Amino acid sequence: MATARLDMRLDAEIKAKAEKASALLGMKSLTEYVVRLMDNDATQVVAEHESITVEDNAFDRFMSACEKVQQPNDALFEAMRFTKDQGIK
Repeated sequence: MATARLDMRLDAEIKAKAEKASALLGMKSLTEYVVRLMDNDATQVVAEHESITVEDNAFDRFMSACEKVQQPNDALFEAMRFTKDQGIK
């Protein structure tokens, strides 16, 4: 059961349009519609910001470099410390 609350003000026209959309989709309430939209959008935004897409040739070069791995140098250790300090996963 949901326990968090979100209060907001919006334009009457936007609310009416959202209520109509909610009804057209057969939802029980405007709240159900808004929660679904927020959840879907938030999931997409988070996924876009937590992943990286690269061109095939860049990935191939990266994999080639990984296959030629050498001992980590000071710059690599510093990069690792930096990402850890920044909370980057």
